[in-house]
Amino acid sequence: MKVFYDPAVDVLRIIFSNSAVEESDEDKPGVIIDYDVEGNIVGLEVLEASRRIENPRALEYAVAG
Repeated sequence: MKVFYDPAVDVLRIIFSNSAVEESDEDKPGVIIDYDVEGNIVGLEVLEASRRIENPRALEYAVAG
C-alpha cells in the first residue's frame, strides 16, 4: 500500500494494488474509488483532502494481530 498527499492540489491518494485501473467511481462527492478489471478496489482518492481529513499530511500505521 502506498499513500501520497499532494498539497498543491489538495489530493490524498491511497494505492492498494499495482493493478491497472479499469474504472473509477465517485461514490460520494470528493471520494473517488478506482477498480481493476475484476472489480477489486485498487485505489482511493480524496479530493479537497484538507477539508475532509483532520491532517492529510499525518500518517499512522498499525498492524493488528
